[in-house]
Amino acid sequence: MSKKSQPTNRSRTPHSDKFMKFISSQWAEIEGPTVSRWEVADFAAKRRQAIAEAFPGKQIILDAGAPKVRSNDTDYRYRPDTAFTHMTGWGSATVPGAVLVIDSTSAKAESTLYLLPTAGKNTDEFFANPAIGEFWVGPRPTLEDIEKQLGIKTKDIKDFKADKKKWNAILDIKDEELSVALSSLRFVKDEFEIKELKKAIDITAKGFSEVVKSLPKASRQQRGERVVETAFYSTARQLGYELGYETIAASGAHACILHWTKNDGDVKTGDVILVDAGAEVDSLYTADITRTIPVNGTYSKEQLWMYNVVLEAADAAFKVVKPGIKFRDIHNAAISVIAEKVAELGLIPVSAEEALESDNQHHRRYMVHGTSHHLGLDVHDCAQARREMYQDGTLAEGMVFTIEPGLYFHQNDLTVPENYRGIGIRIEDNVLVTKTGSENLSAMIPRGPKEIEAWYEEELLGGAG
Repeated sequence: MSKKSQPTNRSRTPHSDKFMKFISSQWAEIEGPTVSRWEVADFAAKRRQAIAEAFPGKQIILDAGAPKVRSNDTDYRYRPDTAFTHMTGWGSATVPGAVLVIDSTSAKAESTLYLLPTAGKNTDEFFANPAIGEFWVGPRPTLEDIEKQLGIKTKDIKDFKADKKKWNAILDIKDEELSVALSSLRFVKDEFEIKELKKAIDITAKGFSEVVKSLPKASRQQRGERVVETAFYSTARQLGYELGYETIAASGAHACILHWTKNDGDVKTGDVILVDAGAEVDSLYTADITRTIPVNGTYSKEQLWMYNVVLEAADAAFKVVKPGIKFRDIHNAAISVIAEKVAELGLIPVSAEEALESDNQHHRRYMVHGTSHHLGLDVHDCAQARREMYQDGTLAEGMVFTIEPGLYFHQNDLTVPENYRGIGIRIEDNVLVTKTGSENLSAMIPRGPKEIEAWYEEELLGGAG
């Protein structure tokens, strides 16, 4: 049975002439907001030109993608494909199923955006089509509106198949070279992208303030990690578009589980809680921040020792950041500190210098992940780029990435003294490469232990929570 012929319990009847005449008449026009060219339009045009020049003589097809089904006929919140977003700048307003075509057969790239137009009131789609009907999704911009906003010629999606038949040099995202080029183009952020990332980070900072305020409540009820998770989500959704990724709210021993997203654990006084979270704005750029906060506002002796180790590793990484160094140098600076400190604590059977040798790596038991990843439209941005451009690549002004060393002593790790077991610490900031060094874009969020303890007291002053 085809999808179209499958039965449905969603009523889209009646379709009688009498009903159609009634439902399509006597509608006043609603005056919408003034439509103007978006700031991103000129930046996106430069990106399309760069890709066109890299693949001359082609028709490059980039799909926004369809909504993803969550359950039966209920979809997840829509997020278009990253490459499509970077090339159009459309962001959260993207009409699902849209297609961008970049024609590079001439010196100046010519682009066309194909999409499903608004359903007219003289068609049954106006009330019966849940994808584009105004009764279902509300008023939508016209093709002309979108063309003006994005500076890209628009056409009805129904014309796409016919137009495609005329092309004989088609390239799409399945082509590995194109995928690599699109990903690599995002390494250096333009002025618009940096501004959007700063916006996402600012919202994330506000979300972390709500996280701190939520800790007393979280410690008083079961599954307190979800109290913390939703405190952040409320801010991200109110002030931004969505989360950039699923929030990690990992209290106690859960902080040692790198991708803990169940968030169903209790938040206990005396533990620290590791919160890794980022807000995504309407342009779809995201932040990615981690702070490890004492649930009662004060670090224990063991927690403080571990925190200071991670802070020293992060600061060492910051010190080396400048244009011209290798991306991997950031990790090497941080991990050298981790190796030195776990050796001092007597956790590894060799010296720090020996541990850092490629055949040893004993210290990685306590920090198995890397120190940095690029950040942008994807939380792990530029992921399809080749290693020689990423890990072995050279830093350039305008790159944005994380610095996020950690130290994790699992509760069942017998190499660790008992009083340290079950403690996980990570500090993560978002970093912009400048002409001479770097800027910590998330510096407004307290990161030193004394700062965090003071922040806790300030946020809870007056009995909040």
